[in-house]
Amino acid sequence: MPEGTAAKDRGTCFVVMGFGKKTDFETGRTLDLDKTYRNIIKPAVKAGGLECVRADEIVHSGLIDVPMYEQLLKADVVVADLSTSNKNAYYELGVRHALKPYTTIIICEDGIKTFPFDVNHVAVRQYHHMGEGIDFEEVERFRKVLTEAIVEIFNKRPPVNDSPVYTFLNNLTPPALAAAIEGVAEAAARSAPDAGAEADGGAGAGDAQTHSVLMQQVDRAQKDGDFVTAKVLLSTVRGMMKAADPNRPEDPYIVQRLALLTYKGKQPTPQEALEEARALLETLNPATSNDTETLGLWGAVHKRLWDETGDRAHLDEAVRGYERGFYLRNDYYNGINLAFLLNVRAANAQSRAEAVADFVQAERVRREVIDICEQWLKAEDPPVNQGLKNKLGEKYMSEAKYWVMATLAESYFGIGKEKEAQEWFSEASKGVPEQWMKESTQEQMDKLRRLLADSPLKYVKAGDE
Repeated sequence: MPEGTAAKDRGTCFVVMGFGKKTDFETGRTLDLDKTYRNIIKPAVKAGGLECVRADEIVHSGLIDVPMYEQLLKADVVVADLSTSNKNAYYELGVRHALKPYTTIIICEDGIKTFPFDVNHVAVRQYHHMGEGIDFEEVERFRKVLTEAIVEIFNKRPPVNDSPVYTFLNNLTPPALAAAIEGVAEAAARSAPDAGAEADGGAGAGDAQTHSVLMQQVDRAQKDGDFVTAKVLLSTVRGMMKAADPNRPEDPYIVQRLALLTYKGKQPTPQEALEEARALLETLNPATSNDTETLGLWGAVHKRLWDETGDRAHLDEAVRGYERGFYLRNDYYNGINLAFLLNVRAANAQSRAEAVADFVQAERVRREVIDICEQWLKAEDPPVNQGLKNKLGEKYMSEAKYWVMATLAESYFGIGKEKEAQEWFSEASKGVPEQWMKESTQEQMDKLRRLLADSPLKYVKAGDE
């Protein structure tokens, strides 16, 4: 693996461990931890594309404590080596877990047979140290293991919690993220009109600019697949808007997008995230709403709740949400999801008649969706949500075009025309704005393939013969 090319962007890795030769009191052996650092950890970090630093390599004046704590807070990745049960290493690992929910890797020489309770349920990657030396083959093996772990967690979007603190205590905001939000707000406030301008009628200009900067941060985090960060930032915007005018009705776009980020973030668990998103959408009255964005999200949340729980009530609610949205606006998004869920319900029907009815209806809906999408692509001014278009401009239009073509791919696939389906999927993939969108489409089509494989119509044909 060429150095510096494995990670998505060059970042930093701070290494927590003892220095020099230390005695492992559990085995009585003396381990040369500097050899572990020089031969395994530092080369593995560099191979993963990150800058590597240990506390003794930090250039500083005054106390080492300040730059050390800064590294524990800000480093993109921390590798903590707990070999010889080093007390400082355990302490610094605890500080890291309190400061950051993710991107911490724990390693240890395999002489430690039992870990303290607070660590024994956390993943620990182990290597074999021979004492004052390490076997060359073991160096090569574990260096590869560590590099792969660094690349995986550094590039993972959204990041996955590995801190017990953030796993067991829900809804904590990491200090680094809180500081970033505060910094964005302060920067926007400094560039806002001065008090004199506000007195002349620009009282809301500072807040508006702060919102604008924060929304840019939301866009960037979402594009990177960091849905947890995007959610926290958007929640801040929502809170500021409420504080500025408590009596003003909520902006549906903010609530809709917050619900999307919430269930995409899957924290603290996928099901709990979905329930939270469901509660957010309930504030928009989905049972009576004519907003197809709300209805589409309502269907999406219940579709995923069905996947998580197997509760038929969620499946039926998802069908109702997408069905209402489709027949209100005759739009492709609700239509394609309605067709998919009709196939799901057909596969879980209590009678063959119900299965056939839903299966046939799904194909009919897809043929309607194909017409809608083809007309959309031919139109000089295609039908879109004008509110979102005004807010997001070209970003919204590029995303909309992707989903139209991806929907055509899925629709053709659903009616058995695989050649056309592949052509549209390839065309859509050329201009996909964000990678997760393509992955979502592929996942949906893989699921559809399995549903279509056991068509209830084959039983009808066999009976007719």
